[in-house]
This record gives sequence, structure tokens and C-alpha cells, in this order.
Amino acid sequence: MNKLNRRFCVAPMLDCTDRHERYMLRLISSQAVLYTEMITTGALLFGDKPRFLDFDQAEHPVALQLGGSETDAMTRCAELVQQWGYDEVNINVGCPSDRVQSGRFGACLMQEPGLVADNVKHMQAAVDIPVTVKCRIGVDDQEPRDALWRLVQDAAAAGCQTFLVHARKAWLKGLSPKQNRDVPPLDYELVYALKADFPELEIVLNGGVNTLADCESHLANVDGVMMGREAYSNPFILAEVDQRLYGLNVKAPTREAVLDRYLEYIEQQLARDVRLNSLSRHAVGLFHGEPRSRLWRRHISENAHRPGAGAEVLRQAWQQMVSFEAEPLA
Repeated sequence: MNKLNRRFCVAPMLDCTDRHERYMLRLISSQAVLYTEMITTGALLFGDKPRFLDFDQAEHPVALQLGGSETDAMTRCAELVQQWGYDEVNINVGCPSDRVQSGRFGACLMQEPGLVADNVKHMQAAVDIPVTVKCRIGVDDQEPRDALWRLVQDAAAAGCQTFLVHARKAWLKGLSPKQNRDVPPLDYELVYALKADFPELEIVLNGGVNTLADCESHLANVDGVMMGREAYSNPFILAEVDQRLYGLNVKAPTREAVLDRYLEYIEQQLARDVRLNSLSRHAVGLFHGEPRSRLWRRHISENAHRPGAGAEVLRQAWQQMVSFEAEPLA
């Protein structure tokens, strides 16, 4: 069942890892495992299912992250996820937002390991794809050595074989979701110890991973690494993932080749009445760190939202960047 190679994953990020972002990332790396934004059980059961579930087949391997805690709803949603063709369904036990807490899911579930295990048990019995857990090392005043180990023990006994661990506590009181990404200190050694104590489980480390050198270092101690914000703001960092982390003897794509193929995709999506701004925003970081890249970013930000804007906006932005000789390097 568990055939995904999660040596490198792109983290689920709200308002970031939608289907258009994932399509572009797949143009850069063929191997990275991609995760959707967190989608709630309510959205899937009572909302527009195609809107939340549709994806391009080119995105495989792709996992859907599910937010919820009510076992029947979680199980029904897992069945939908499998029906739609995803490779994995992931339970969110890490999001610290107030809205998520009020719905009794996300990081607050660190305090209810039995409930997480019950969800895993019923979901895994209903589907053939892997049911995985993404969690923190603890919340508030929990002792991580107790809280994380208990969660992993219970969920593993219920059938979960893969845990994606954000190596920070979540502070549910007093810190915003943004602060929870930076303020609580990272504890990589704790995640390494988790892997050492549960060698039969797949442990993927998340949090503060910003370079492929970071990934290579962590992979000496865990099975996989998950990158978040850096992969979104600087997507071309994935260009050497297949070679460096998966050992494939393939040539890395160029930024220009990725742009050409993404423009083809943009044209297809515009024909389906998708707004350019919903597509172009994911490409703003494609030339991160390149000479005159601020011309690229500026032209897109100033023009992509205009009524009737099309793929020519990105072509013009690229042309400005490569032809503007007098502009100081960005």
C-alpha cells in the first residue's frame, strides 16, 4: 500500500498549494510528493466537491490533507479522496489557528491521541491508499516526549505507518498561526529520536527546511523531509530534487523551460474561465534570485489582476527582465 517515496515533500499550505501551484511544481520535479491545502470534512461533504477535489493527473504523486475529527465524516471523506484518485490522505494534527481549534481539529488533536487513532483505524479500513498523520511535537505545556510518543504509538497501532512531524510545539494560546511557524523553537533531535525509537515507521521531518543541503543533512536521521514556505517563495529550489535526493540521472529543467510549459497550462486554464491572477501568483517566485527578477515580479503584480489579462502578461514580464540592460541587478 505505502509505495510513495516521501524523501522530499512540499508541505500543505493554505492559500498556496492549490492545484495550479502543484502543477507548476511538478514541471520542476517529477519525484516530490505534493500536498493539497488543508480541506475540511465540511467542505468535502457539503461543498462543491469538484472544486475541492479536482486535480491534474500530471500532479501525481499527490496527497490530500484533511481537516476534521468526527470519525464518520473523516471516513466518508477518505473514501472520496480515494475515489478522486489521490495517492494518500493525510490527517491534519498540526494547524494552530483559532478557527481550526473551534472545529476540534488541527493541533488541538495532539491532546486527543485516542481520537486520532480511532480516525486512522476507520479511515484505513475504508480505503486502500495510505492514511498518514501530520502533527506537531506537542502543544502548549505538553511534554513532547510524552505527547508525541503517545500519539505515534496509538496511531501506529491503529494502522498509520507514516508521520510527518513539524519539529515545533504549537502554542494554542497567545501566538498567531504565523508566529507558530517561527517562534516556538525547532527540536530536530527530538524527531531524530522518534525515528530511532520507531524504526519500523516512516518519519518525515518538517519545519525550518530551506535548502537541499538541509534536506540531505536531515535524511541521515529520518526517512523524508518536508519543505514549506521556501518551496513556495522560491519554487525553482526543486530543480535538483530529483538528482540530489532521489538519485536520478536526469537533466534539471531550466526556468525558461518551466515557464514555457506553465504558459501552455495557463492558456488552457484561461479557456476554462480561470482568472490569470489565480495562476500567475504561483509563478512570481520562479526567477527568485535571478538578475532583474524584481522587474518580473513587478510587472506581474501590476498587470495580472487587470480585466481581460492573459498569458501575455507573463511573456511581457519575462521579456522586460531579460532585455532591460540598464536596470541594476536585483
